[in-house]
Amino acid sequence: MPPSPPDRATPKGDDSLLIVLHHDATEADLAHVVQRLRDIGADAHVSRGRTRTIISAVGDRIRIQQLPWEAFPGVERTVPVLKPFKFVSREFQSGDSVVQVGGVDVGGGHVTVMAGPCAVESRDQLFRAASAVKKAGAAILRGDAFKPRTSPYSFQGLEEEGLMLLAEAREEFEMPFIAEVLDPRTVELVAQYADMIRIGARNMANFTLLAEVGKQDKPVMLKRGMNATIEEWLHAAEYVYKEGNHQVVLCERGIRTFEDQTRNTLDISAVPVVQRLSHLPIIVDPSHSGGRRDLVAPLTRAAIAVGADGVLIDVHPAPETALVDGAQAILPSEFEVLMDEVRALAAALGRDVIG
Repeated sequence: MPPSPPDRATPKGDDSLLIVLHHDATEADLAHVVQRLRDIGADAHVSRGRTRTIISAVGDRIRIQQLPWEAFPGVERTVPVLKPFKFVSREFQSGDSVVQVGGVDVGGGHVTVMAGPCAVESRDQLFRAASAVKKAGAAILRGDAFKPRTSPYSFQGLEEEGLMLLAEAREEFEMPFIAEVLDPRTVELVAQYADMIRIGARNMANFTLLAEVGKQDKPVMLKRGMNATIEEWLHAAEYVYKEGNHQVVLCERGIRTFEDQTRNTLDISAVPVVQRLSHLPIIVDPSHSGGRRDLVAPLTRAAIAVGADGVLIDVHPAPETALVDGAQAILPSEFEVLMDEVRALAAALGRDVIG
């Protein structure tokens, strides 16, 4: 006899409810809610963030939602969730999240510019770039010590030496910095130095790495994979969020299409789509998307016009000597002109540029 079709009114195995605890809820309050869920045959997944603890209830939706959770000690509110991504959805949080990176806000209606060399090559190169982007108005320094390369013989980064140079530049120019992590084994090392950890496009679906950065007390930038849908991208953010790290910023950096005139195709529509689906801040990388120096300024202007929370721009004092991605890096003088355009465009849209 064939099995009966599932009852659509009482789906099984879905995260049907998020239970948000008060910031001052006790361990006993948490244990009481978890035990009550188990009593009705549901599973409880606990996510502990810096400012809140959230319980994701998994099981029979009707049985879970019938209980008066908001009457339980320590419970602030409940959030019924229909989206497959729970914590990062607008259903969970209607207001925009603001992520702080070394005292600099990302999100909340502001425009935050992150700029610097794609890879740290030397102290001189890094300090020249950092000085230039700071003077022009960037708020956060970018620069990588670990570089994922297609060829194993290409420059792979200065590793911890590069992180030490970035930390030195942070003190010299009073700019927090963001750096990429490639391997779960080096997450703690990068987190020890960087103000923000970046997950690159190639690692968007590296779920072990996502879970590991989710355990860190540092903001995370998650780039969209070149072949990923927006929903898959938000699922990846969910991996970080559910581990307890609620400081997540998304970065649109172009997707792979049939077009061969650019390195990738910047999906500018992803910005308003993500802002409708999620409360996380979203920025745009005009450098890696176009892959060409002449495209950085127009793609940056498009990002600001469409409402992105910021941009991530490659700036190199001598792009022709760059060991990584020199073709897309702009000169400090070009960055200075671009920052004037960013401020003017943001002002015309009633927004301010942090920096």
